[in-house]
Amino acid sequence: MKRPKPSYVVRPETAVLTRGFDPRLSVGSARPAVFRSSTYVFSSPESAARAFDIALGRARPAVGESVDLIYSRLSHPNAEILEDQIVPLEQGASAAAVFNSGMAAISTLLLTFCPPGTALVHSTPLYGGTQLLLRSLLEPLGVRTIAVDAGDTAGLAVAIASTAKLRLVFVETPANPTLRMTDIRSAVESARRHPDAPLVAVDNTFLGPSFQHPLQLGADLAVYSATKYLAGFSDMLAGVVLARDGGLVATLRGMRAVLGNILQPDECWLLNTRLVTVPLRMNRQSKNAQRIAEAIASHPAVRRVHYPSLETDPEQCRIRDAQCDYPGGIVTLDLHGGRPAAFTFLRGLRIAKNAVSLGGVESLACHPRTTTHSEMTLEELDRAGVTEGMVRLSVGIEDWRDLLADVRAALDAIAPAG
Repeated sequence: MKRPKPSYVVRPETAVLTRGFDPRLSVGSARPAVFRSSTYVFSSPESAARAFDIALGRARPAVGESVDLIYSRLSHPNAEILEDQIVPLEQGASAAAVFNSGMAAISTLLLTFCPPGTALVHSTPLYGGTQLLLRSLLEPLGVRTIAVDAGDTAGLAVAIASTAKLRLVFVETPANPTLRMTDIRSAVESARRHPDAPLVAVDNTFLGPSFQHPLQLGADLAVYSATKYLAGFSDMLAGVVLARDGGLVATLRGMRAVLGNILQPDECWLLNTRLVTVPLRMNRQSKNAQRIAEAIASHPAVRRVHYPSLETDPEQCRIRDAQCDYPGGIVTLDLHGGRPAAFTFLRGLRIAKNAVSLGGVESLACHPRTTTHSEMTLEELDRAGVTEGMVRLSVGIEDWRDLLADVRAALDAIAPAG
């Protein structure tokens, strides 16, 4: 017998601690245990048949039905707990599927909803791994990909309207690493007008789930590298896809079972313990980043600081104000002096570490053109504005005054242009 639900609606910060887990199923444990079993015993032969019917898409579970587990490649208790508890953090979501990396989440989504012979419209730049996936896997499989510059609202609308057999619109906003923002609501409206009714998916890793809410803006799917802000400690890999329509998530889980890229029990347990601190960490990181970005914008070694609160382009300001609650924890610098200046800056940092990834409690900095986005061609890099002098700084939860001193000292080591 499950505990009765409260008669009032609880807020996300409470729901993430209270839903999806019954202590009586874990010998009274106050928090979930780790279930490291590969296979599960059926309660009856009929229950086994029913479980396979649902797992293979031949049937849908009834409301409130408890379906037997089968095998950990399909699902397991820790995945089910995590998928239930993460839903409240993403406003507008009804279901989630977890994967063993962010790229696993993205690749499963694309392979599920973009079969051969169809088309995909996407914003650019994308994370370099996503770009490589499109070029090396989807295009050879016969999926046509159409790139539109991030922030080009009119261009995105034209691309969507003019693309036949369109199955998916994939938007990464803010874009990595330029922080150019794409209008989610406009993309959704354009997709809804298309006769093929393509889905709209948003890579929400940079600002979600705290500062940007794609599903509330009409998007069908929100995608995460949970390695980043959701996990928050740079010690695990994970990916998540959330949706307003639980049927989309069920379809993704079917493909996940085929590909075998579900998140393992230990990692599910670990990520589950991090969810309760996501808003706390992200708020601290955003406040730190904004203070640093605004303080160094006029430094003579800096050509430009890319950061939402410093944006001056009217269209970018409109998009920011319409869909971003706070500017987030990523600051991208474009330095005078190109690659030598960028490398000098990275060598000069003492608190922030020169490493890829982002969203952890520690500050990290990297040179995207030679690392995270090096899969892109030189033409793609130039078109996307990923310059030789660009450094991406993921701001952590350290004292902002120490971080600012560290960044200023590294900037001072660069000889000003001219």
